[in-house]
Amino acid sequence: MGELPADVRLGAIRLRVGDVELERRFYERTIGLETLGDANGVISLGVAGGEPLVELVSDPDAPPRPHGTTGLFHLALLTPSRAHLADALRRVVESGSRLSGASDHLVSEALYLSDPEGNGIELYRDRPRSEWPATDDGLRMATLPLDLEGVLAEAPAVPTVPKMAPGTTLGHVHLNVGNLDDAGRFWVDALGFDVVTRYGASALFVSAGGYHHHVGLNTWEGVGAPPPPAGARGLAYFEVVLPDTAAVDAAAERLERVATVEREDGRVRATDPSGNAVVVRS
Repeated sequence: MGELPADVRLGAIRLRVGDVELERRFYERTIGLETLGDANGVISLGVAGGEPLVELVSDPDAPPRPHGTTGLFHLALLTPSRAHLADALRRVVESGSRLSGASDHLVSEALYLSDPEGNGIELYRDRPRSEWPATDDGLRMATLPLDLEGVLAEAPAVPTVPKMAPGTTLGHVHLNVGNLDDAGRFWVDALGFDVVTRYGASALFVSAGGYHHHVGLNTWEGVGAPPPPAGARGLAYFEVVLPDTAAVDAAAERLERVATVEREDGRVRATDPSGNAVVVRS
């Protein structure tokens, strides 16, 4: 078992963007998040009464992330139910945006699209854990066509509000990395996640508490892919939230074995070998 407590969750993901108002409108109108704060060059978006889920940092001079580099594969917003996923699907369609995919993963049902600057987004709902198929090596997941008509059939006849539902969270983050062994040494051996599922030599899903994955890692941009230029658009960092400061301190000590760790105000920041940054906090 990994070193992290079972009640780990993700906090906010911060993205560096070139056109912050275009991005804000997309996350509000297409995704259904609300602006919770706008100060010091950071726009925080989430659901009413909740913590920020997506943070946008304006940097008009930031270059685009080149193809064939590491970084964000997608951020994944977890809806509370299938009916809420149906509402999210209807909102995406009515906004004029297009899905890039829709999949049944056995443990979850997922919709895929990208924001205007190419950051991947997954909107999904989990099946009850009692329905997750297990194997001797962990969970069994698949990528099957999603029954979109079946999902839409569960949408309310009239949408209540054009917003993501309270209880929506950042369920997981999926990263492009250059080398899975190096990524495993950072995310599993040091930070302390458990390995849940492997997809051959190209992808690894890790989590705490038996979840299907809090972090996905893949080499689909190429084995040995380099990080993007410093300050490029895309992932700045995302947060892993632990239950107390003792757990944060323990994670920091493990991370210091493999990476440079920055500590400030109880928050710990480290960067994996592929240039993906994580902030650990309580």
